[in-house]
Amino acid sequence: MTVLMRDLVPHRLRRSWAADGACPDLDLYSLFRAHRCLDPHRTAVLDAKGKLCYTRLDVLVRRLATGLAAEGIGPGDVVGVQLPNCREAVITDLALAALGAVALPFPAGRGIRDAESLLRRAEAVAVVATSEFRGHDHATELSELRTRLPTLRFVVSVGTDTPDRCLAFASLLRADGEAFVPNRPDPDAAVRILVSSGSEAEPKMVAYTHNALLGGRGNFMASLLRDGAPPRSLFLVPLASAFGSNGTAVTLARHGGALILLDHFTPQAAIAAIERHRPTHVFGVPTMVRMMLDHNAAAADTSALTALVLGGSPLDRATAEEAQRAFGCPVVNLYGSADGVNCHTGLVEDAAATASPGVLVGRPDPRVADIRIARTETGEMAAVGETGEIVARGPMTPLCYVGAPELDARYRTDDGWVRTGDLGVLDPEGRLHVVGRLKDIVIRGGANISTAEVEQLLAAHPDVRDVVCVGVPHRVLGEQLAAVVVARTDRRPDLAGLCAHLRSQGLERGKHPESLLLLDALPLTPAGKPDRAALRSRLIAATG
Repeated sequence: MTVLMRDLVPHRLRRSWAADGACPDLDLYSLFRAHRCLDPHRTAVLDAKGKLCYTRLDVLVRRLATGLAAEGIGPGDVVGVQLPNCREAVITDLALAALGAVALPFPAGRGIRDAESLLRRAEAVAVVATSEFRGHDHATELSELRTRLPTLRFVVSVGTDTPDRCLAFASLLRADGEAFVPNRPDPDAAVRILVSSGSEAEPKMVAYTHNALLGGRGNFMASLLRDGAPPRSLFLVPLASAFGSNGTAVTLARHGGALILLDHFTPQAAIAAIERHRPTHVFGVPTMVRMMLDHNAAAADTSALTALVLGGSPLDRATAEEAQRAFGCPVVNLYGSADGVNCHTGLVEDAAATASPGVLVGRPDPRVADIRIARTETGEMAAVGETGEIVARGPMTPLCYVGAPELDARYRTDDGWVRTGDLGVLDPEGRLHVVGRLKDIVIRGGANISTAEVEQLLAAHPDVRDVVCVGVPHRVLGEQLAAVVVARTDRRPDLAGLCAHLRSQGLERGKHPESLLLLDALPLTPAGKPDRAALRSRLIAATG
């Protein structure tokens, strides 16, 4: 039995997006196959093993699909995928789509507790996992879950050594794919489950259709192409993350481009890949770019770049301006999440000044997601310039949360809008400014402090390269604000100097951080975002 994934968008509205051309109304594998037939020798993937053209990729996809079908994988089955950025991840994505199955990717490096939770709630029947990744024996660990997960039938191991009780990925690729006949699933059926690294007790899972990925998210990418030329996309974030869903489905299947993959990020490897493979687009998070800037990215040959696309955490203006100078291309500030929202600045910056608070993230595109602001108290639509909760609905809107009707009730409206939990404002020019998270609030002695507001102001300090603010427990006040800072230069900032800077910016004293931790680099989650939980634990341990 497969887990129920019902569409929370009214059917007539969902079909209207396909009728007006916002969605291609094709399944993912069929659209990929069309590009393979159109230009069979175009490069599809560049990874540590070299190049893979569309034709060879398709051969491997059909073989894997045949092998998985022989093991009983069919339409609607959920299959977990825990792989680093590599060709095997792309092959698996496409093979599952060709079978009409539903992929549940989560990044290599994510712990077994989260993996068990995801697989259990999604009723996954199988997992494709790397045998080893940076000290993690994922395939072995996942195979041990079979005794605890009644729906999990087998684990496929990718790597040179196949653990006991696992199937070898290489053996499945030896299947004869010549006679394989792909399924043609409904384009409005689920094809991928995106995992959100939000603030719930367990990771949220969000079901996306073929049309939502290829159409809504594909339209986002289309707005960043020059002259419609296929992109060459370097992914510094995991393909298994929500941000990484712009990889196989969007870069390859929708736009017929090429994927450039690093199995894990280092600033040196990223700069070398830009010079060697000459991508048109680089996808990363601001912390990654700051690390690259510290490793002399300005000296690299970046002449092929069309855009540096940064998401996952707030992008401050100082970093955006420095990156634009160093990389010689527009820096796109992407606001988005697995839950179903997307807005971004364009290749040409709209620099008209407004008095709106928060970070400017561009004009909402209704062919991606229409965005409105709702009053947090009543849910009514807010006036222009009024701060409220960001709500979104459009071609990229997902079906529902997986195995969590309580999240559907909390974050979805009866007419299909997604409640993001983010605070924002639409200015008179129709541009969206993100103010912060409803939940990213530190409550100090009964007063609310927005961590995003303080981070934005500290990021403008000349000695601050990167900053994260978190709340730490206090027995009297409940919480206090702590700042974690990576210095820009050898001049290491101190708490008094940072607070003086905040005073000069007009921030009241009650919102100033009361402790400071200086690090050489921020720890990152497997999805490439600053690891706030790890930082909070470290601060608690340091302060007792």
